[in-house]
Amino acid sequence: MSAAALTAIDGIVAGSDDADEALRAVVSELVERGGCDWAGILFVEEGRLVLGPSAGDERPGARRQMPVVYRGDRVAELVADGCDDDAFLEDVASRIAAHCLVGWDTGGAPWDSVS
Repeated sequence: MSAAALTAIDGIVAGSDDADEALRAVVSELVERGGCDWAGILFVEEGRLVLGPSAGDERPGARRQMPVVYRGDRVAELVADGCDDDAFLEDVASRIAAHCLVGWDTGGAPWDSVS
């Protein structure tokens, strides 16, 4: 686990009101200091996973995928190639959950009802 990456991710999440911008910065941080070759976020949309922000060079043979859960609902998946630290990825997934609501399919419910 990269403590420097977690500290940077905490700063990104706390310091950004723009969810898209924050998530782009998080996946870049995972590649830059988190030990990942590639990182991306798959949003749940109409029952499918749709790729959102990503960074780095893909290595699908070395892929890990962690659910991103917000208040009991899976809203996204954090995907990382070349990082074998599941605990680290789970920690990152929990830290970005609220920001992943931007891409989550609410089934037509207003955002206020979901948050």
